[in-house]
Amino acid sequence: MKLHNVTTVLAFVVSLAACATMSPSEKAQKQADVRQATQATLDKFYQADPKLKGEVASAPGYAVFTTYGASLLVGGAGGKGIAHDNRTNKDTFMDMGQASAGIQAGIAQSETLIVFKSPEAMQKFIDKGWEFGGGGVAQAGAGGKSAGPAGGENLIADARYYTLTDNGLQAGVAVAGTKFWKNKELNPA
Repeated sequence: MKLHNVTTVLAFVVSLAACATMSPSEKAQKQADVRQATQATLDKFYQADPKLKGEVASAPGYAVFTTYGASLLVGGAGGKGIAHDNRTNKDTFMDMGQASAGIQAGIAQSETLIVFKSPEAMQKFIDKGWEFGGGGVAQAGAGGKSAGPAGGENLIADARYYTLTDNGLQAGVAVAGTKFWKNKELNPA
């Protein structure tokens, strides 16, 4: 099965799980929960690298995600987050899914920060999402500390992509696909 198909199936499964209709108060609570998790994640990134605070503040916008995943030969991860437009101060609630296959084993929670270099890159991310693949990983982390290639910065098109691993252990070589998309329930219609 092609990596794109695996990612699409994972995204579909995650969105089905979120399809239950929620009341306005449930929606407001979920939005508040995501905003609170986003701020906590930003604080972790600022602690890990204080220069990021200035980079985030001067950027056209940023996106923050907390993800949970597990793998044993095949793996999957999912999470929620916010894309924030610094010019308009508008939040767009987003989901993220990842599928992988290869020689791998592990379980982890991680945080992702994407700092956009242009308003167009951020708008494209919000409107169309992103998909991309990866390679091998050997990473361990606990208590907000991490080691391994995902512990730093990656450059993706018109953005910088940072990852912190909070806890867990992942090791192996795998092909992975990641997809980001708007959360239809948490965003205004």
